[in-house]
Amino acid sequence: MNIKKVLLSCLMLGGVLTASAQEAKTEYVHNPYWYIQLQGGAQYTLGEIDFSDLISPNVQVAVGRQFTPVFGMRLAVNAWQSRAGIELNPFSVGDDVRPSGTIDWKWMYVAPGIDLTFNLSNLFCGYNPNRIFNFSVFAGAGANIGWDMDKDGIENELGAYYKHGNPENISYLWDGTKVRAYGRAGVAADFKVSNAVSLGVEVNANTLSDRYNGKKASDWDWYFNALAGVKVNLGKTYSTRTIEAPKPVERVIEKVIERVVEKPCPPVVATQAVEAKKEPFRRDVFFTINCYTIAKSERAKVKEVADYLNANPNATVEITGYADKGTGNAKINKRLSLSRAQTVAKALTNQYKIAASRIKVEAKGDTVQPFAKAIENRVAICIAE
Repeated sequence: MNIKKVLLSCLMLGGVLTASAQEAKTEYVHNPYWYIQLQGGAQYTLGEIDFSDLISPNVQVAVGRQFTPVFGMRLAVNAWQSRAGIELNPFSVGDDVRPSGTIDWKWMYVAPGIDLTFNLSNLFCGYNPNRIFNFSVFAGAGANIGWDMDKDGIENELGAYYKHGNPENISYLWDGTKVRAYGRAGVAADFKVSNAVSLGVEVNANTLSDRYNGKKASDWDWYFNALAGVKVNLGKTYSTRTIEAPKPVERVIEKVIERVVEKPCPPVVATQAVEAKKEPFRRDVFFTINCYTIAKSERAKVKEVADYLNANPNATVEITGYADKGTGNAKINKRLSLSRAQTVAKALTNQYKIAASRIKVEAKGDTVQPFAKAIENRVAICIAE
């Protein structure tokens, strides 16, 4: 009996036992979902008087949709109050004496807008619905509807100062109801309490025309909101699926073992006839979704291919990459399947010193699905003979 064949069969059998001992993997699948958000906090309207004189209350209500683990959109309505003010210099003309000081005023507003949201934690760290902390950024635009600025009262209070040309230019004071477009950007941090509820903080900056605060300054007006509140997810936000470790190689190895164990040692001519019918050596290296890195659980298969090639110096290997047709598109899957085949070929040449001339690489993309289960088609099939 050929000792080399016996040793090779034992090595292959060990690989099968290792593969069969692999545990099934669980993969999270994102489900698009709606959410509502309630927040309250404070607003600072940019100005020249003391910081504390420009703080006002603020609330926000939002309804959003999380389309992917990274991208979402929300309709947010921000409202309550804004403030402005000017610093007054003292003057004295005859008996008319006015000390220094400040005057401030306030008005009400409501500002509906649409924001695009981006979850940076999922973007850079991978999707994990059980993550406790998520950091996001957002940007959007909308309309600010303001009212209840007491223009007449402000001008009456400043009457004496107007007479002497003392106040800053407040020719943009307005009354009635005004609608102005605004732009917004900000950051948010959410802390998960349960699958449905999270607590969060948000800071956003809003910019709009110079006429918003009633003061002429020849540049954009700004206000900043600091908010805290609760976010409630509606419906199931994710599901799971189990990826079982497939064992398509086991049947091939059983046939090889049967020939080695059960066949008596034949004459040289008969041996050659049996060897002519010998089926090619095959290993299937499986990958996770949208990935072409060889997992630790699959590296033993690559080593088995290298061992076979080293034991059979005249053998060559053909590595064909595939992709799951149920995800991505034809162009992406073609590139992904090629990367999977090239990754296995690279491991054979760099790690196990197999000559590149003995390796042929092909990519089928999603045009061919060698297995019935979709998850098993994320694979590079290695056939050596």
